[in-house]
Amino acid sequence: MTDIGVRALRQSVRRGAGRIGAATPPGRDRAVDALRAAAVLGVVLGHWLVTALVSDGRALRTASPLQHMPWLTPVSWMFQTLAVFFLVGGHVATRSHASARARGILYHRWLTARLSRLFKPVAAVLTLWTVAAVALLLSGTEFGTVRTMVKLALSPLWFLVVFAGLTAATPLLTRLNPLWPLAVVLHVDLLRFGLGGPSWLGWVNVAAAWTVPYTLGAAWTRGELEHRRAGWVLLGGGAAATAALVAWAGYPAAMVGVPGEGVSNLDPPTLAVVTFGLAQCGLALLLRERLRRAMRRPVAWAAVALVNLSAMTVFLWHQTALMATTATGLLIGRLPGLHTRPDDLGWVGARLLWLPVFALALTACWAAFRSFERGGGGRGRRSRVVRAHRPSDRGTAAKTRHV
Repeated sequence: MTDIGVRALRQSVRRGAGRIGAATPPGRDRAVDALRAAAVLGVVLGHWLVTALVSDGRALRTASPLQHMPWLTPVSWMFQTLAVFFLVGGHVATRSHASARARGILYHRWLTARLSRLFKPVAAVLTLWTVAAVALLLSGTEFGTVRTMVKLALSPLWFLVVFAGLTAATPLLTRLNPLWPLAVVLHVDLLRFGLGGPSWLGWVNVAAAWTVPYTLGAAWTRGELEHRRAGWVLLGGGAAATAALVAWAGYPAAMVGVPGEGVSNLDPPTLAVVTFGLAQCGLALLLRERLRRAMRRPVAWAAVALVNLSAMTVFLWHQTALMATTATGLLIGRLPGLHTRPDDLGWVGARLLWLPVFALALTACWAAFRSFERGGGGRGRRSRVVRAHRPSDRGTAAKTRHV
């Protein structure tokens, strides 16, 4: 591309970003959108970096570089950002519910509107993978490979089920102190790890663990977390508690599941992942003012707004993008960083080079299925612009439309 073409492209980007910024209501807290975008992209990058599909003859099996290179564990600390998503989700949902009540909107109407935006994109994922699984089995693909691929593709759905349940319970959680669900997690872990209780008790934490950051979001809405001291207490206390649990209580240091490990911090959630999430939430709260300043830049805000527009599409399809790239690459042969064992630095370097390819595949998925998240609107439908997280806000994610 010539210098003239580069300048024209930059000017076009700036004009588009300027239009999005001008269409954003002045009262919008852009830090909320920035935190949500960071949480979604953190999960996506984390999965792309620590999930490997190793080719073993005709079969594919999952592996993790953390299994062979435990010194990479800090990667899981940077990209395990679900707690921040639940923090923002609780904050936005409690504001939305309060607004709906003030305007006389019945609970079932409010809940139906919110859940429909969550689950409409799911239909496309389920349909495609049902067809793909049947086609793969009929073509002679090993059942284990198909099971591995379907499990990875649909793994993001557990998050939506939990998030939907918490959304439905928002009226009950609006004033719940986060210490109550934290106490549930603590007692569940004490029973199953300390007193030899049944392992199935851990599944109670699937709801209780993520209720902690969700109710922190409600406390944010009530104005209880506005002082910077709250952020420092969460960050320092959460980090210290996590370090103590790993060092002296035997919890794994990785904040994601690692094949071969006897205990996973995430499946089901443990006290360690909850305390780690508290530290993340504290850091997120401390970064709010910096994010607000950063989001005054038109290009930065436009990028965040566009991620929020397609947050569920990106989240639901990023594993499919990984597997589509892996399956296509098999037509060429076993490729380093894609089909090989993740057991050395060479794999890490190769995987980093594959990230743009995964992003390209995800962009193709986004182009094909973004209409499901937008409600299936046609071309003739007039576009909407970014709406504010103000009392009239009804959305879980920022709703952005091109001007």
